[in-house]
Amino acid sequence: MSGSVEEEGGALGHQAVTSILWTASQKWVARIGGFITIAVLARLLSPAEFGTVAAATAVLPIAYLLADMGFSTYVVQARDIGQRMLSTAFWFSVVAGLVLAGCLVAAAPLFAWVFHVPEAADVVRGLAPLVLLVTLSSVSVALLRRQLRFRTLAIQSFIASVAGQVVAIVLALLGFGVWALVGQMLLFQIVTTIYACSVAHWRPSLQFSRTEFLRMASFGTKVVGVDLIGVLRQWVEYAIIASFLGAAGLGYLNVAQRLVQIAQDVTAAAVLPVSTVVFSRIRSEPDRLRSGYRRALGMTYAAIIPVMIFLTVSAPRLIPFLFGRQWAGSIGASQVLAIVGILTMIAMLDHGLFYGLGRPGAWFVFAIVVDVATIGLAFVTAPHGLVAWAFGFLAIATVSTVVRWPLVGRLISSAVRPILMVTVRAAACAVLSAAAGVGVDLLTRSWLPILAIAATGLAVVIVDLVAMRVFMHTELSEFVRIVRSRLGRRSSRTADPPTTPTPIPTPTSTPGDGAHG
Repeated sequence: MSGSVEEEGGALGHQAVTSILWTASQKWVARIGGFITIAVLARLLSPAEFGTVAAATAVLPIAYLLADMGFSTYVVQARDIGQRMLSTAFWFSVVAGLVLAGCLVAAAPLFAWVFHVPEAADVVRGLAPLVLLVTLSSVSVALLRRQLRFRTLAIQSFIASVAGQVVAIVLALLGFGVWALVGQMLLFQIVTTIYACSVAHWRPSLQFSRTEFLRMASFGTKVVGVDLIGVLRQWVEYAIIASFLGAAGLGYLNVAQRLVQIAQDVTAAAVLPVSTVVFSRIRSEPDRLRSGYRRALGMTYAAIIPVMIFLTVSAPRLIPFLFGRQWAGSIGASQVLAIVGILTMIAMLDHGLFYGLGRPGAWFVFAIVVDVATIGLAFVTAPHGLVAWAFGFLAIATVSTVVRWPLVGRLISSAVRPILMVTVRAAACAVLSAAAGVGVDLLTRSWLPILAIAATGLAVVIVDLVAMRVFMHTELSEFVRIVRSRLGRRSSRTADPPTTPTPIPTPTSTPGDGAHG
């Protein structure tokens, strides 16, 4: 019996690592291409044009959340799924998507007024079809995630990203301004929807179950509540920044956030889509859950720290070199947000833990408190500029990280000290690599920018690896061992199941299974 459990655990571990590697590969390819695209667009478009699109897109996540109602997250973590349940989720999302897209078109002038950006009204109308496109593929994407088919998702994202980026550059060169960014987003989602629906091998039937709807809604409303609070928080922050600093200030912030997002996506973000699925599968095994969480925490820190430290140290040279001197207003915010990015990655990991264990309600309460505090501090700091606002965000992120330690400890039946020590060791690596980066940056002041940036990055990576060898030896060795083991296997198994359609089983669980919280 123990042998079979161990074998099953090893198979899940290898499957998880394979999924992480595919997700990481996809993010590297997509984000490197996206990085080049942003560098080109930043020289063709003005900060105000970026700010206009940022204001318009701020309202989209709210529509996405209300149309999905958390049903896709339910599908990912539920113990059992069936055709009736999946069809119920699909038809609700599609109808909600149609209604919400219409509401966006009608309310576009109101959104433009809130952000003090009149040009945003037409952009909101142009982006409204995105809501329906997202709902058409939400169940298919959830099924692919549930099956750990991250290779398929990686290919999908790569194709969609390249298509969108090419269109964006062509439209910008032709002088379409903000519509270059709109065209990029629309084409990306069109390709994503078509591909996901084609490879998931699932089609909705004409079924809608009130029982299944209520079961999913009891879970999904908590998921939506968490995400909705976060989106509203960002929306209010954007409105505050646009009010005090104008569309150009919002554009500077948008580029800073995009830069940090790219850094996150090519590093630790690859762990996060897999974590919810894995945590949900081992939630009934306390020892594996504790061990799995600590390893995921260590690997997330190890992956994200060197990139964010490099961004913090090199931003004064990196941003003008990549985007042009007109984007100097993004430098200070980028430096602070890069440090925040380390903490937000850990918050996203904890988010996946709570959801994987079927506890979205607890996370909902935590998110409300944090986001209300963030909005309050934004009112105080934003009038003093983007850097002041970013430091306020850093303060909130630091406090919320410390507060989460005992919450996570109770959830996985662990003392706080082991979780704290992972963070302390990671902080030591960050401080040492930052010191090395600053030293090299000072020594290379007279060098060509590209050589100085490369030297700074090399110093940060080398010192971080040495520090990890000293302070995070266990996490580093474990990750290397798992990856080597996976790459060395001669098995024909992959994270994807055979290409033949996977039958959807008839649900055998009782109402509420997998949705406690």
